[in-house]
Amino acid sequence: MEHILGSDWTITPAGGSTGEAYYAQTEGKRLFLKRNSSPFLAVLSAEGIVPKLVWTKRLENGDVITAQEWLEGRELNPEEMKHPRVAALLSKIHHSTELLDMLMRLGKQPLTPTEILKDIKENQNVLNQIDPRIEIHHAINFLESHVDEVGHDVHVVCHCDTNHNNWLLSSSDQLYLIDWDNAMVADPALDLGMLLYSYIPVESWQDWLKEYGTEPKEDLYNRMVWYAVSQALSFIQWHQMRGEYDESSIRMRKLKNMMNVHNIY
Repeated sequence: MEHILGSDWTITPAGGSTGEAYYAQTEGKRLFLKRNSSPFLAVLSAEGIVPKLVWTKRLENGDVITAQEWLEGRELNPEEMKHPRVAALLSKIHHSTELLDMLMRLGKQPLTPTEILKDIKENQNVLNQIDPRIEIHHAINFLESHVDEVGHDVHVVCHCDTNHNNWLLSSSDQLYLIDWDNAMVADPALDLGMLLYSYIPVESWQDWLKEYGTEPKEDLYNRMVWYAVSQALSFIQWHQMRGEYDESSIRMRKLKNMMNVHNIY
């Protein structure tokens, strides 16, 4: 990275799952750099959903480096996920035709419940020796028994990981949703389910969804349950495959809570 910016820049890893993100700073200037970020980033920046894209450079080896504003700010805490502005920003994302058009042009096809279930079952076949817990198999049986009931013909851009630490509030009070590496075209219930189950008390769901801009209905609730269980399983499997068993246990507790609420046994 140093040869791109010059020797007067200090560059440090920014962490994250890919190991391809960096912070760069020099006198009075700070940037967030990423290697091989999706072209989708430009549209997200233009829509004000992520910090401003400053420049993009293609290297001789074909890699693409993007530079964004490095903002003073903090991630939201779990309690702040109840705020109406979180619902408003997620609604803006889900209703953006520009985001959807770009992701479709990049080759993303709508993700179906059948495809999600297939991936989960294939992964679990590999992981059964690591985690044979009965709750995992009850959850998969629940997904199988309801997979034909949750089809939906409205597809939007979904972030797919609406965890509170992906929501950035800048020092100028601007809210962003960052880390779009796993974005998909899918049922909006995919994002809504995990967010509501993780952060919003059930008695507040109706009000939160009205802030989001939709009328709560039984069909939406049923789809949210299905996607919340499927996402919890996917994250458990992902962390297990990486040997991150503490993170896997945290996701497992969330899954058990969902299963208890909906009597999934």
